[in-house]
Amino acid sequence: MRIRVLGGVVVAAIGIGTAAGGEPVDLDAIHRIKDEAFGRSQVMDHLFSMTDANGPRLTGSPGLTRAANWAVERLRGWGMASPHLETWGRFGRGWSVERFALEMTDPVYTPLTAVPRAWCAGTGGRVVGDLVAAPLWSEREEETIRYDLARYGAQVDAYVARWRGKLRGHFVLIDPVRALAAPAKPAVERYDQAGLQALLAAPDPLPVPKWEWPLDSLPADEKERNTLTAWLPQEVLSDFSVRRQRIGDRLNAFLREEGVLGVLASDRRGDGGIVFVERAGSWSLDTPPAPPTVVVAPEAYNRLARLVERGPAPKVALDLAVRLDESSPDAFNVIAEIPGGRRRDEVVMLGAHLDSWHGGTGATENAAGCAVVMEAARIIKTLGLRTDRTIRLALWSGEEQGLLGSRAYVRTHFADPVTMTLLPEHARLSAYFNLDNGTGKIRGIYLQSNDVARPIFEAWLAPFSDLGVTAVTLRNTGRTDHRPFDSVGLPAFQFVQDPLDYDTRTHHSDMDVYDRVQAGDLMQAAAVMAATVYHTANREALLPRKPLPPPLPPKKTGSPTG
Repeated sequence: MRIRVLGGVVVAAIGIGTAAGGEPVDLDAIHRIKDEAFGRSQVMDHLFSMTDANGPRLTGSPGLTRAANWAVERLRGWGMASPHLETWGRFGRGWSVERFALEMTDPVYTPLTAVPRAWCAGTGGRVVGDLVAAPLWSEREEETIRYDLARYGAQVDAYVARWRGKLRGHFVLIDPVRALAAPAKPAVERYDQAGLQALLAAPDPLPVPKWEWPLDSLPADEKERNTLTAWLPQEVLSDFSVRRQRIGDRLNAFLREEGVLGVLASDRRGDGGIVFVERAGSWSLDTPPAPPTVVVAPEAYNRLARLVERGPAPKVALDLAVRLDESSPDAFNVIAEIPGGRRRDEVVMLGAHLDSWHGGTGATENAAGCAVVMEAARIIKTLGLRTDRTIRLALWSGEEQGLLGSRAYVRTHFADPVTMTLLPEHARLSAYFNLDNGTGKIRGIYLQSNDVARPIFEAWLAPFSDLGVTAVTLRNTGRTDHRPFDSVGLPAFQFVQDPLDYDTRTHHSDMDVYDRVQAGDLMQAAAVMAATVYHTANREALLPRKPLPPPLPPKKTGSPTG
């Protein structure tokens, strides 16, 4: 940077610099990106349209369709090339809530904080009844059984044998009473220097865990389970999830046939009146909806359970109307481009998942990421920044059901993750960048073990160090849409973000709403993402790649869980 003084005013003549590692950094472009991102941001406008106006956005629901069509029109208005909905195949049953109320009518009237679980049936009007405490397992059993398919299946079979003929005409309390300890840590967290320093340390070397396909169990210990799943291909994890849901479908079939009025549940993450909610049953058209199933705030759930145990006996009223769409239209991703120049056949992608759960309006999970992705593209387009490569934006659907949209896109455009048969586009993708960890500002990037890329990102992110972007870590992170790209050997990265209250309050909960999103953090994230994508699109060479992974081994036969 050269500094000149003109008429007593300090003027910075900013151009292309070269970092210590030799990687070019366009400081002029970064200056302009920051100015647009902080001075004329539209990121919260994008967020409003996806949440307050069109949320929630469960895959297959009208909300997702409305939000996707809004995004296409907004991208078209900015002059993006070919914004469209790219279909990826049949999804299954559409589901959305049209009316809901849960009340305790006896021994005193109390409205209850609760949210229905997805893909359950409605009640056909207001129904009133008493409660039976019939938990599937104790809290201790839940911890050890839920990830072991054989034991889970045996637990369901034992439950059916115990409760057959005893539940008709009742509401069922399906979960144990959970002790609610006083909070021991703050609900909101930003990385301090110690936390960022810990991220910079490479993970301890560990032997590659042994696994077979299909899996019959995962470790009950969370740390061991996370270590294993970091290695496992998404195809293997998704297969395990589907087979576990089939066991849950057996439980739902029994409760439906038994004639229960409804099922009341208490999510194990719940605390402080927050309702964390996902699904009751399968979205598959081959499986009937689950019986009416509602997650109740933990304090209210425990009150009901105590009244059942000690008296006076409580009664509840449930009125749940749901919209079930059996037409199974094609599912889709939102795709748009900014065409490149001399290397326009090569592509840089940025994306986030547009679908959400339904407890809130899907703000931090993940309208925040989509708003940043759209804003980064808007900044590049508005500033007229020229790039050699084409920039392609993607807003995925089906992420919450197992990365379905991004996995289908990778299989269609780049490679088969099972056989590792590569398609021509595989050689032309420089990188994919993803954002999906809430509303927190970007603090760095996960390299996904791609150590060769370290000096590149250190150079590109250095101009953002005063905005807190300092962590370029070798560590991997998973369970979001960069994984399908990484699984076929493509450079794919998720940004490190401040946790804030993502895991403690908003992730898949009824508090996942517009007001939990931090505007300044999204503005910073949009600037970082725009600059990273811009530099990737103009780099002389594609980003370096890790060695190609091998094809998946053949599935074993004779698994006791199908």
